[in-house]
Amino acid sequence: MQNKGFMLLLTLSIAVFGVITTEIAVIGLLPQLEEKLNITPTEVGYLVSVYAIIVAVTGPFITLMLSAYNKKYVLLTILLIFIISNLIYAIADVFYLMLIFRIFPGLVHAVFFAVALVIAANSVPKEKSAGANVKIFAGVAVGMVLGMPMSAFIAENMSLSAAFYFGAIACTLAFIGILFFVPSIPATKNMTFTAQLNVLRKGKLWLSISTVTLIFSAMFSSFSYIADYLTKITHFDNNFINIILILFGFCGLIGNFVFSRFLQKNVVSTTYAYPILFIFIYIQIWFLGFSPIAMCVLIIFWGGLHSAGLVVSQTWLMQDAGEAPEFANSLYISFSNLGITIGSIAGGWFLSQFGINTVVLSSIFFAFLALLTIYFKKNMHQKNAPC
Repeated sequence: MQNKGFMLLLTLSIAVFGVITTEIAVIGLLPQLEEKLNITPTEVGYLVSVYAIIVAVTGPFITLMLSAYNKKYVLLTILLIFIISNLIYAIADVFYLMLIFRIFPGLVHAVFFAVALVIAANSVPKEKSAGANVKIFAGVAVGMVLGMPMSAFIAENMSLSAAFYFGAIACTLAFIGILFFVPSIPATKNMTFTAQLNVLRKGKLWLSISTVTLIFSAMFSSFSYIADYLTKITHFDNNFINIILILFGFCGLIGNFVFSRFLQKNVVSTTYAYPILFIFIYIQIWFLGFSPIAMCVLIIFWGGLHSAGLVVSQTWLMQDAGEAPEFANSLYISFSNLGITIGSIAGGWFLSQFGINTVVLSSIFFAFLALLTIYFKKNMHQKNAPC
């Protein structure tokens, strides 16, 4: 039984890796896409931004539409869409065809995570749900840090098509795993749209959503420009930066598991501690970023805290919408994508106005705001508690 549960979580982690790789691989394939499709870097950027916008805008609503269907079949259908999309990317030589097939997976991206996180949480006792979800987020961390460079490496040494076939293979393996290891899960409680939307009437939920958005803004204000920072401030060369990014991702995996342990013991204290630790690390980077030795040490803690934001913010939000978990998880995905967008724009503004060294100040600002929303939500909870 334990082995079956392990295979279920492993399958979901592989699926997450395939989905995340499909989303972000195009970032590392810019030169090859420019040449193959005869497009500009800005048009390649559209392949990224269109996907993110579709996820942020449509995610919760499509999740509501599909909430009445068997979760296993929903996951299989979504992965089939990702497989087909990657195959189209591999053979397409027309920009607009590829752009259209960036829209389709974007439409079901949030649904995938909403369903996968619910299945993971329900596969273990309630008190261990954060531990199950962290295994899913391990796939996110690996996809974010390794999916893009692995795709770029394949494109550089084999072909652009092979890089997209790699994404299709990952999604195919996940499809087979879900077929065999995820049980049929009919919708046992068919909540109406209105009943699920009612969770949005909770003031605490909106504070949690704000926390999610601000935590992701803090994470990506600096992470979006990490390579530029390490080049211009720490003066690492490109080869060493690749090693540093792998270390960053590996520490992120460890950070996920460490924080999941703390969350299982005390959600509130762990969530409070997260932005405080984030601010502390960024202050150290602000003062010591010029030192290669110091940055080699700080990158360990930076990576651990960065990826831990996934499970911390998701657990914090789920406290307020347990009656509609899939819808709540889709809100999490949508607003985390919003946070990534806000953070990247804000970091870019700081960079252009004040220099690359100031992007960490942008992250400190967002982490402080996240801490305030956590405080206000906790204070609201205490006021509403029965005497």
